[in-house]
Amino acid sequence: MTAARGTQSATTADAAWETHPVTPDRFEDFADVVNRYRRATHCWCLSHRLTAAEVRELGGDGPTAREQAMRALCERPNPPGVVAYRDGVPVGWCNIGPRSEITRLARSKLMPPVDDRPVWSIVCVVVRSGHRRQGVTTQLLEGAVAYAASRGAPAVEAHPVDTEGGRMDLTMAFVGTRAMFERVGFEVVGTTAATASGMPRLVMRRELA
Repeated sequence: MTAARGTQSATTADAAWETHPVTPDRFEDFADVVNRYRRATHCWCLSHRLTAAEVRELGGDGPTAREQAMRALCERPNPPGVVAYRDGVPVGWCNIGPRSEITRLARSKLMPPVDDRPVWSIVCVVVRSGHRRQGVTTQLLEGAVAYAASRGAPAVEAHPVDTEGGRMDLTMAFVGTRAMFERVGFEVVGTTAATASGMPRLVMRRELA
């Protein structure tokens, strides 16, 4: 497979971890995490990144338009995220990129930028079914931050919720929680007008400069 800037390797007591940008040759690994059965109507991790018009521009109007649009993003200079591997098995996905390249976020009135720095933003965090509560998230987020740093990002932002002891609807779990990001060095720098599972979303940032 193609080596790309932003790859990361680590070893823990029970596993060997790697994180790689989702270049075209890693598309199937990404799909194994987010859409195991390759269903056209299932998630291709585009809803919070691209407008409907952009999906049509990149993927056409056919039944596989969203898949094709995601494949097209993987061919760009900044692939749209990273895949985490444990012992060679793809187990996690993080949708991340320059905020300016994430159209829906860049246009959002509910989650405006806190300043004019060219930050990278995390849109989505997914751990593959059967691999949750096994330390994947920490390795995945560290790999995503390393990828952003390798491309010159001054900081990485995320918009998780503070559950304050409550529980999130699993359909919204992709936004992450405050505790999840605090574990890998993110700090709260603001709030937003957006919500997930009825809970306000924060602005959290990890400085890279």
